[in-house]
Amino acid sequence: MSNSSRVPRTGFARMFLVAGLPTELKVSFWIWFVGGILGLLGGILGMLASLVLFAAAPGAATLVLLLMVLAAAVGATQIVFALAMKEGKRWARLGLTALTGATLVLAVVNAIIGVGQGGNWAGFLISLAATVLLWLPNSQAHFAAARSSGNTSSE
Repeated sequence: MSNSSRVPRTGFARMFLVAGLPTELKVSFWIWFVGGILGLLGGILGMLASLVLFAAAPGAATLVLLLMVLAAAVGATQIVFALAMKEGKRWARLGLTALTGATLVLAVVNAIIGVGQGGNWAGFLISLAATVLLWLPNSQAHFAAARSSGNTSSE
């Protein structure tokens, strides 16, 4: 017998609870959350892989290690912002929008330099879609309701 209706609404289980959110925010949350997990894991794996590079090219390895630490930090920040956005925090929505802007700048710079992934346009387009969902009318109504109910302290 399953007691799925009695799933705890606190602690770790609350992190994945999206009931009551507009569909736009549910989709956006999962895009941001999964993207953050992938960014965090990619950064951690990149840090471990860069340790091998220290034997051959310590200078390059240091740069790669710093970039992977930055990638992991951005992934972790993205997760925190996604969780706060789900709770109706407007500052988190603005932070995710800023991350999309940074993704665009990095994609353009990467395309101009001509190295790496050719600008990572797919990542930017996915971030752009998730950001647009944050600003649609149903999403706006959710943030307004969260603010008026006092759910968003420190805005």
